[in-house]
Amino acid sequence: MGVTDLIAGIFKPAAELVDSLHTSDEERLKAKGHLLDVQAAAMQRVFDYEKSALEGQHKVITAEASSSNILASSWRPITMLTFLVLAVGDSLGLLATPLRDEAWMLLQLGLGGYVVGRSGEKIAKTMKG
Repeated sequence: MGVTDLIAGIFKPAAELVDSLHTSDEERLKAKGHLLDVQAAAMQRVFDYEKSALEGQHKVITAEASSSNILASSWRPITMLTFLVLAVGDSLGLLATPLRDEAWMLLQLGLGGYVVGRSGEKIAKTMKG
């Protein structure tokens, strides 16, 4: 369930309540319009928060990648390559013990964060230009 679905779910009962009011069609439409304005404002705040979070991640990844310190600039790729080797080894049954669920979760988070960071970088460039 995404954030937009959550917000829509919060406002759905109120919209249904407006539909059931015994008022004129004009008053119901006006109330529903106001409710939609509030819902849109809530979604905009969530999008603004997500945008600022992505911008923060972008700044961190950019600073790390452009660092002159080899460890600072390459720890993420090294970590993800290590997890990739472990995942392939686990899938082929080459490891002495299978990877725990937590290791798979770290791999998913790492790949997700890296992909989101790269996507955020591309979005930021598009928005600037």
